[in-house]
Amino acid sequence: MAIKATWRPRDTHGTLSEAKERALPDSAFAFPTQRKGPLTGAGYVREAISSFSEFTDVTDQDRDLAFENIRRAADRYHVKITETDWRQLGTRPHKPSYARR
Repeated sequence: MAIKATWRPRDTHGTLSEAKERALPDSAFAFPTQRKGPLTGAGYVREAISSFSEFTDVTDQDRDLAFENIRRAADRYHVKITETDWRQLGTRPHKPSYARR
């Protein structure tokens, strides 16, 4: 069964204060159930990619969904990613393979 992304673009951009992050809907995060990995701009998308393996207490299904959410956000914010599956990000912190379009 294909995973359908839940991520939706937000009007909130820039650096997120703790209060702004708490105010975001679940759909603004790579991992919506855990509210991890906000995706509100290109920098946050890059951070979610580079730290993907550092997210803990998530299942493989959570990672499938998070990767689809990151791909959708990357497209929106013009962040190129070459990986087609989260498993390609590896088990160690990821060395970026993305570049600005």
